[in-house]
Amino acid sequence: MLPFKPGIQPDSSIRAFIEQGVIRLARPPAETQIQPASLDLRLGERAYRVRASFLPGPERTVRSRIEDLSLHEIDLTNGAVLETGCVYIAELMEGLNLPRGLRAAANPKSSTGRLDVFTRVITDRAREFDLVEDGYDGPLFIEISPRTFPVLVRSGSRLSQIRFRAGEARLDDKALGELHARETLVSASEPSFQGGVAVSVDLSGFGGLLGYRGKHHTALIDVDRVGAYRAADFWEPIPDDGAGSMILDPGQFYILASKEAVHVPPDYAAEMTPFDALVGEFRVHYAGFFDPGFGHSAAGGQGARAVLEVRSRDVPFIIEDGQIVGRLVYETMAGRPEALYGAGLSSNYQGQALKLSKHFKG
Repeated sequence: MLPFKPGIQPDSSIRAFIEQGVIRLARPPAETQIQPASLDLRLGERAYRVRASFLPGPERTVRSRIEDLSLHEIDLTNGAVLETGCVYIAELMEGLNLPRGLRAAANPKSSTGRLDVFTRVITDRAREFDLVEDGYDGPLFIEISPRTFPVLVRSGSRLSQIRFRAGEARLDDKALGELHARETLVSASEPSFQGGVAVSVDLSGFGGLLGYRGKHHTALIDVDRVGAYRAADFWEPIPDDGAGSMILDPGQFYILASKEAVHVPPDYAAEMTPFDALVGEFRVHYAGFFDPGFGHSAAGGQGARAVLEVRSRDVPFIIEDGQIVGRLVYETMAGRPEALYGAGLSSNYQGQALKLSKHFKG
């Protein structure tokens, strides 16, 4: 029998994991670091510019691979600029000593994805990114690759987050349909349940806009500064021409929004699947975690759109209003969180529609 209740572990369990040494911290936890169903991960003191992304494989540590591939070491204590098109590996302040039956998965934070900063967590002897097997005892590292804007980071900056789960928590399509009948998971008249709840893109216009396209050759963005930048200096608005469609150009980064308002009930957590080859040649939503209470009335919400961070792959691709762009997978919580997303927390995206990251004014 597992020593944990099956499901995604809530904030109270995460606090217990810290006290028990399941989660090791180089510094005491920061304010708001513990989220309703996840833990923010903080950059440590050093990062390394490396020649290429890598996985260490079952016989090697991350540090041994850094020794082979590092171009130079970067001190993060006073802040450092990470340039676009480069790959960096940084230490994290958090490490893990997971008991059997408890595993973890990481994802970029929503604000990280909206800046087109690609991140993946790596463990020693890993054969996959962002996944931590039960029984893992060791440090955590993060791969960082800014795609559109150069960013300024420092020790303590939070670019990624990690969830802990025990047993099988994912709802199948039948259970999703039943939960939707009770809770209205998405505001669609006839939702599609196939490996998750279908989410489509809204190209009908938001006050004359379809979305935003990231500019190139901009100034840098300090990831820890909120409301500090003019959107016009970094983003090109995409006007609504009434066509109900747009062409995604390869190499460009877009911020769009879902047509459906999303609800995550308090006893559940959700995650957006980042890419589905069946729906087109593009990737959607780097930041996949949706916390309990997101868009839900129990946390003061009335539904919130999923912001879609979209990048076309190798060819131009026409995307149409209402086209399915991803699916929301729902999982049961092991217990209701003490705090819900948007209820007394500094939740930047509760009730959002088409919204840039928290770094921009307005």
